[in-house]
Amino acid sequence: MSAPFAALPFSVWDCWWLAPVALLLDLWLGDPDLPWRHPVCLLGRLLDALEGPARRFMDRNGPAAAPRRGRLVGGLALAGLTGLTGLTVWGLVSVPLLGTALAVYLAWAGLALGSLARTGREVLRRVETAPEPEARAALSWLVSRETARMDRPLMRKTLADTLAENLTDAFTAPFFWLLLAGPVGLWCYKAVSTADSMWGYLTEKWRWLGFAGARGDDLLAYAPARLSALMAWLTDAAARGGACCGLWRRPWDGRWPGLRLTARQAAGMPSPNSGWSMAACAWLCRGRMAGPSVYFGALVDKPWLGPPPEEAAPWDEARLGALLTLVQACALCGGLALWLFFLVLG
Repeated sequence: MSAPFAALPFSVWDCWWLAPVALLLDLWLGDPDLPWRHPVCLLGRLLDALEGPARRFMDRNGPAAAPRRGRLVGGLALAGLTGLTGLTVWGLVSVPLLGTALAVYLAWAGLALGSLARTGREVLRRVETAPEPEARAALSWLVSRETARMDRPLMRKTLADTLAENLTDAFTAPFFWLLLAGPVGLWCYKAVSTADSMWGYLTEKWRWLGFAGARGDDLLAYAPARLSALMAWLTDAAARGGACCGLWRRPWDGRWPGLRLTARQAAGMPSPNSGWSMAACAWLCRGRMAGPSVYFGALVDKPWLGPPPEEAAPWDEARLGALLTLVQACALCGGLALWLFFLVLG
């Protein structure tokens, strides 16, 4: 077959039905609840095991050599993790008789929007009803920023930020790589994404070891981040036109800002990818996102995304519920549209 990644097992051109099945299982059931640990936990344990040797190599010639040696060994660790992951998944999905079942499991386990939505609804419930210390603790399940001094309005805005940003991380990027290169591509992406989430911080501890993971995640999520914004536009247009077949009404009350404005706002974010889904969702839900935030005790001066203050509404329970519906609808409507596009492309 002439499609670019058709040689990889279970790409959309090799197995047309796998991606939509994984999408529906994820939205319906969330993460697989099975006796063994989730594959992402195994990636995390491998990274933990690699950290000690990597740090010893980085620090061997003193602080002056640490940046160069840290970037080198971080890149080698990432390459080893990604290569081992890809070969393992390739071997599993190639097992006679069991390979198809394993491919379904690995494709399903690699998507995380269903669990994000469930956890988001539980965090929203606690933010609205629980004592503030319990609400802050619940919010910390989803965010890496400092929550100890947050009041409820800031907790609501922070929850909106992470739900919109994770449309790309939890769904669009892994689904994109699943379509393009099957479970092998999906889990190679997940290896890089896990390295970024564990090591890719701009702190003194992780700046050099996490450099390769952070840049690798930026590269692999570059196209999916922009597709997330297009998915939000498509979902809004489908909801306005009644094409969602009654699955969702349109609870968000904002407007699509246009791709040019979305791109302009997203360009101001520290990450080249995070602002796309955030800006699109902020405009559609008529609430502001991002802005100055505290990470690991340091203030990060992010720009505001979404409508200007005079047009924006505060984040409340109803608006956050609309955002949750929007991201789930983006996964279903946008994901199926992307699947059809890849099929036609092949």
